[in-house]
Amino acid sequence: MSTSAALQPEPQPIVACTISRDVQIFDLLIEDMEAALGENWGDLTFNDATAFLDQPDASQLEFVAIALDAEDEKDLSLILEIIAAAKANKIKVILIAEDVSPSALHQLLREGGDEFVPYPLPEGELAEAIKRVQTPEPEPAVSAEMRNTLKPTGDRNGVVIPVFGMAGGVGSTTFAVNLAWELANIDKEDPPRVCLLDFDLQFGTVSTYLDLPRREAVLELLSDTEAMDSEAFMQALLSYNQKLHVLTSPTDMIPLDLIGPPDIDRIIEMARVNFDYVIIDLPATMIDWSEAVLKAAHVYFAMLELDMRSAQNALRLKRALQSEDLPFEKLRFILNRAPGFTDLNGKSRVKRLAESLGISIEVLLPDGGRQVSQNADHGVPMSDGIPKNALRKEIAKLAKSVHEVNQSDAVKAKRA
Repeated sequence: MSTSAALQPEPQPIVACTISRDVQIFDLLIEDMEAALGENWGDLTFNDATAFLDQPDASQLEFVAIALDAEDEKDLSLILEIIAAAKANKIKVILIAEDVSPSALHQLLREGGDEFVPYPLPEGELAEAIKRVQTPEPEPAVSAEMRNTLKPTGDRNGVVIPVFGMAGGVGSTTFAVNLAWELANIDKEDPPRVCLLDFDLQFGTVSTYLDLPRREAVLELLSDTEAMDSEAFMQALLSYNQKLHVLTSPTDMIPLDLIGPPDIDRIIEMARVNFDYVIIDLPATMIDWSEAVLKAAHVYFAMLELDMRSAQNALRLKRALQSEDLPFEKLRFILNRAPGFTDLNGKSRVKRLAESLGISIEVLLPDGGRQVSQNADHGVPMSDGIPKNALRKEIAKLAKSVHEVNQSDAVKAKRA
């Protein structure tokens, strides 16, 4: 053996591959792959990838990074074949997408994509995705008291009540969480089954307000609602004191349009046939599935405050719904942090606000003060943490009214 041969370094193993139409289009991907893996990665075109993934050498790969843009959507079937081949070899798949339609992205994630990173790549995001696929953290076990033990019945006809904030910080999540809890405790002898859905997929805080963990099971459910059955839906829920059953927002921030109207319809229908009340906490934005929520709603609570931003947004919402001939009459406007009983000037402002918008403000909720936000940080409903708070008392009254109306309607339906 010659001295030069003995000093020849061992070739470094290839642990990952980029797969794209032309990797030079994704120059930031090249830089980030080199920063994360040095020279321990390769590159394949879409046409070469399927053939390579069928070879024994592919077994040493830890992951593939599939990069695509809008032009690649015409080859979606080929990309799905590549994902299937990677999963057959137990290779993780990171999707890097630029200007790809939500429906295509949804399909790619459903068929086996493990991680999604938008392009241009946010700083450090690819490295974090690589870290997660190389050393996936096991989902913490759900404690017995948080595990949903309710069995699906499929025989209910639940009342669907979405809650929508006309502006950020108006208290819609606080209201939704505490309305759901009050309804769950409205009848001690025959408590109704109550489900709380957090549809704010990016910044939902229902789990924080109830001190519940976020779970990967939620994203799995959202990614393939066509395969969802009652058992899968009930298993994705968490329980708060075995009285309130919650679908939290996903662990990671995902695009709001990852799901579409058919997905929303399936989830709401699954909740409706298994629960007596379905409370939905919505994001403070209107997207393509907002119409599906409105149409499914029995009553739609719109939260606002006595300020210009709430007034302007309420007017925009009213015009948008009426221009599309959508059921604006389902909206019930609730004013949070309303003026006190003796504040005549404030009451006059409320009246002028309603008249100028051409709406009826049906519920006035008092300002609960700092107690409310402090209690939310403790992760308990107001009835447990601050039962004498004025805001909690008004929400309890509203829950009682909602339940009485529902009971009355149920009796009328039986007589008919």
